[in-house]
Amino acid sequence: MSSRLEPYQTQLIEQSMSVGALTFGSFTLKSGRVSPYFFNAGLISTGPLLYTLASAYAHTIIQSLSSLSSPLPPFDVLFGPAYKGISLAACTTLLLYQEHGLEVGFACARKEKKQYAEGGYMVGVSIEGKKVLILDDVMTSGSTVRGAFDTIVRQGGEVVGVVLTLDREEVGQEGRNTVQEIEDLVGGPGRVKAVLKMRDLMLWLDEAGETVSLARMQEYRDQYRIKE
Repeated sequence: MSSRLEPYQTQLIEQSMSVGALTFGSFTLKSGRVSPYFFNAGLISTGPLLYTLASAYAHTIIQSLSSLSSPLPPFDVLFGPAYKGISLAACTTLLLYQEHGLEVGFACARKEKKQYAEGGYMVGVSIEGKKVLILDDVMTSGSTVRGAFDTIVRQGGEVVGVVLTLDREEVGQEGRNTVQEIEDLVGGPGRVKAVLKMRDLMLWLDEAGETVSLARMQEYRDQYRIKE
């Protein structure tokens, strides 16, 4: 197994591990599966860590826009679902402009309608008539993205894709992968991208010589991976 990790992927993995956002061991998921790893984006909450994650999102977006095989369509607005997605989308919007010269807007939705001042559910730029890219951390059932999709459509926007922090690359309870279901919702194959995939974590473990964790990851992947 040879490394194909980008520097920003390696940095994100190692910094996430340093604060316990990414851990290897034995974890019972909501689905009942016993996973050999767990990722909690909520622990990425300091300046350096947010910079690393937002920078990784920005690199992934830029690479995906120029992909020859399955490019993301151009977009006007980054949308961050409440609550964790708000800071991620705001920081990524900033770094897309600062590091890549790409100027896009940022928007999010309140969970409760504001009853005073400007009122309404939305914060940030108007998404009416705009092409919108949703940011999310780890997709399980896809309920967060589906909720964001419904909100954006109600506000007159068009969702053109989703970018995740981590794609677990495993089938759901019904034998189909949630990522594939969301791709159907937002325009078809290639419309959901990820900064990291399970295979990337395995590459890092292999490079680090973490043979026990790697073996557990391989066993789990063999059992639950998407059949390509």
